[in-house]
Amino acid sequence: MSAALALAREAAEHGEVPVGAVVVDEAGQVVGRGYNRRALDADPSAHAEIVALREAAAARGRWRLDGCTLYVTLEPCVMCAGALVNARVSRLVYGCDDAKAGAVRSLFALVEDPRLNHRLEVRRGVLAEACSEILTRFFAELRASKSGEDSENQ
Repeated sequence: MSAALALAREAAEHGEVPVGAVVVDEAGQVVGRGYNRRALDADPSAHAEIVALREAAAARGRWRLDGCTLYVTLEPCVMCAGALVNARVSRLVYGCDDAKAGAVRSLFALVEDPRLNHRLEVRRGVLAEACSEILTRFFAELRASKSGEDSENQ
């Protein structure tokens, strides 16, 4: 999770929502890394998890990521949770819950839905405080900069 947090900090440096993700294979080797790149790439699907899954699939030479664990700082959204199921990732470890968009525990339980053809083992709350803190700070700074812009325009 520390590596995912470092990637989240990198995202923030680029003005992206600070979420980082790392895919680790069965041998404990990092095979994929990603951070949010939606604005950088002008790509609505460029969430940290998707970027990391793409890199892991390329490194392994196949789309199936069975045996892999994805570490991510924020609970995945519907798109990312669906990608985890479709990639056959074995395990998900995430930092903080996402009450507004989380599709693993908060709003939905997509990765454990028995109607789907694959389910993941889930561990939540790993370094949750640090993961939440980076997001809280990012959005506080964003709001402060926007209110500063608003007062300059008056």
